[in-house]
Amino acid sequence: MRCAASVSADPVELAAELKAELGPGVFQQIIAYFSADYDPEALVAALGAAFPGSPLSGCSTSGAITPGGMVDTGVLLIAFPDTGFSVYTGVVEKVSEFGVERATELARRLKGRLQRDDSGPPPRPAFAMILVDGLSNTEETLVAAVHWAIEHVPLIGGSAGDGLAFRGAVVVHEGRVLADAAVLILVETDVPFRVFKTQNFEPTPIKLVVTAADTERRIVKELNAEPAAREYAAAIGLLPDDLGPFSFASYPLVVKVGGNYYCRSIRNMNEDGSLSFFCAIDEGLVFTVARPKDMLRATQDALDEIGREIGGIDLVIGFDCVLRRLDAENRQIRHQMEELYRRYGIVGFHTYGEQFNAMHLNQTLTGIAFGKEVVGPG
Repeated sequence: MRCAASVSADPVELAAELKAELGPGVFQQIIAYFSADYDPEALVAALGAAFPGSPLSGCSTSGAITPGGMVDTGVLLIAFPDTGFSVYTGVVEKVSEFGVERATELARRLKGRLQRDDSGPPPRPAFAMILVDGLSNTEETLVAAVHWAIEHVPLIGGSAGDGLAFRGAVVVHEGRVLADAAVLILVETDVPFRVFKTQNFEPTPIKLVVTAADTERRIVKELNAEPAAREYAAAIGLLPDDLGPFSFASYPLVVKVGGNYYCRSIRNMNEDGSLSFFCAIDEGLVFTVARPKDMLRATQDALDEIGREIGGIDLVIGFDCVLRRLDAENRQIRHQMEELYRRYGIVGFHTYGEQFNAMHLNQTLTGIAFGKEVVGPG
């Protein structure tokens, strides 16, 4: 695979730079991650003109992880070559209305393309990636439906963002720019790979119970029968006026599922003192206030283990929660994280949420790591 990144503001100039960096050839699939300060229609048109014959998918982001480091603005391209991979894509539109039914149908159709008859070669290992409008509030049901339909094919992905504006995220499929949609990508390959997730927090004894909520819009109005923002602020030792993205990143809320803790991160505080979340919530849900552990160590340990499993890491396509980046900035370790990502070849984007098999997560790094050697036929 090849990667290219540019921060040029002009779409035509940017597309030319990316084409020069990727080099000659027609690619089986190009994935584009782009910041929300671009006109997506103009950007997609410019990329389509620069790479005729190469299908284009992608989404808007809250920043990208490029070979040169993390960027808040710009475009990252990941290009799949014609050999070594077979890529199949599709799109689910109007996910907030028809997500489960259409996602199940699409996943089954794409998975069917992976099958071989008795006279053909044996199936190659496959994985799936999903890119979802991060403001559609549909990730939980959508991801569960896709994972059920593709069965044993591992699934990872990320929720598209728009910086920290929370006004409009988009996905791209075959030259079309779509909101309230999801792109599903199935990939067969001879290259060894592993999908993974890593997180870095530990629970404290502090509990917060959701006592009033607008579940459809993922808004918590009360915690412990008190205004949500005020109660959360008191639990972490701050005043409500001091709450913001950095405090949400530094003091995540987690829930216990099957013996493990998973983040249900706060997106923003609203004017009425309620809290909007990146994940589904419900009345009666018990939150535990968590504190982060060493992000650098936790991430490196996870990558080292994966590297041992696949004989060394060549490239990682990563889906990194925007709150992890903010927490790294708050703790002044952003440059160390960038160096770690460069060392392990991580490219990808900062998300409004991460997908891992049947689960929609927050404040994690999920991804797929590719090994250095090709094994088997191909």
